[in-house]
Amino acid sequence: MTTHFEYKGYIGSIEPDPESGLLHGEALGLRDGITYHAETLPQLEKEFHTSVDEYLRVCELNGRTPDRPYSGQFVLRVGEDLHRKAVGVADARQISLNQFATQAIENEIGRPASG
Repeated sequence: MTTHFEYKGYIGSIEPDPESGLLHGEALGLRDGITYHAETLPQLEKEFHTSVDEYLRVCELNGRTPDRPYSGQFVLRVGEDLHRKAVGVADARQISLNQFATQAIENEIGRPASG
C-alpha cells in the first residue's frame, strides 16, 4: 500500500478526509507549503506532481531557490581522535553523541534547531 509519494526529491503525504470524502496531502519537510487534494489516489499523485512542478516554476520565475526537504539526518565523518574526544565529552555530560553534536552545531550557528 502506498503511504506517500516521491517526486523530484519531494515527499508527499496521503491523508483521507472522512468529512469531505476527499484525499489530501502536503509536501513534507518544507518551510514552504505545497498542498494538494483529489478524489482518488491516482488523481492525488497527479495533483502532487502538478503542485511540485508549479512550486518549482514559481520559484524560478521569482528568482528564488526552492525549499528542499531535509530529513534531519546526515553522515558526519571525523578522524578517530576527534571521535574519541567527542564521545568522552558526551559521556562526561551524560548525553548521547548525537545530542553533543547537535548542541555543538547549535552553538556554532547561534540558535537552537527546531524540531
